[in-house]
Amino acid sequence: MKIRKYMEIAKIYLKTQLVWRADVAFNMLFTVSRILFAYLLWRVIFADKEMIAGFTFHGMLSYYIVNSFLTQLEMSSGISEEISARIRNGTFTKYIVIPVNVEGYFAAMEAGVVAFYLFFDLIAAVVWIFLFGIEFVFVKEIGSILCAVVMVLLGMFFMVQLNYFFGLLTLRFEEIGTFLMIKNNLLALVTGSIIPLALLPEGIVVMMKRLPFYYVTYLPSMLLTGRCQDEAISGIIVIACWCVLMQLAIKITWNKYVKKYDGVGI
Repeated sequence: MKIRKYMEIAKIYLKTQLVWRADVAFNMLFTVSRILFAYLLWRVIFADKEMIAGFTFHGMLSYYIVNSFLTQLEMSSGISEEISARIRNGTFTKYIVIPVNVEGYFAAMEAGVVAFYLFFDLIAAVVWIFLFGIEFVFVKEIGSILCAVVMVLLGMFFMVQLNYFFGLLTLRFEEIGTFLMIKNNLLALVTGSIIPLALLPEGIVVMMKRLPFYYVTYLPSMLLTGRCQDEAISGIIVIACWCVLMQLAIKITWNKYVKKYDGVGI
């Protein structure tokens, strides 16, 4: 019965996206622009080189296509903004009184949104593969694909947890804009969206492997393009542990600061 409630929430938000047609167009545009930028940049860099950090030109573009696809699917940043605004204007009670877990509500909401954009982001990626004649590199081992899928799901759940946690911080700090700005600026780098982390110094990569962001889009992208297979199982374990730790942080923060919320704004 509880699962059915969350499925209904996901369906509602999936249908809601039909209203925001401009958002769909812009989301596809961002995917296309990211891949186009990568194509122009690496075409110049690979002009006199056949391989960089183990990547061929088509291998690098394949990485960017997969990473851009996964990055555009990760749309949980709005959760922290929504929670923060609701707490500040005193309407967060809306989520407290409904007969579902508040965090579960936002997770289901994210699932509905992702399910809607999945098809359109996939179309954008496929179009660019054929448009530029890219020799798309994709892993053939079923085990690597399954590990990547599991890691992507755990990574997206972690991002939902992280943004939910940041939203709850409004109960304590009232204004979390600075936190969100720092988080958003760092995520593009530490998730490998700007450049593959393999191009960074080895010491930095080793440090990033201890953080959850390495496993959100970067490692799944590498796995799906036939690299880093030896990190698949350990990666799932690491991101799963981070999900558990984040859940503990959420529970502690909620129990400690929800008493400050009185439903009339702060």
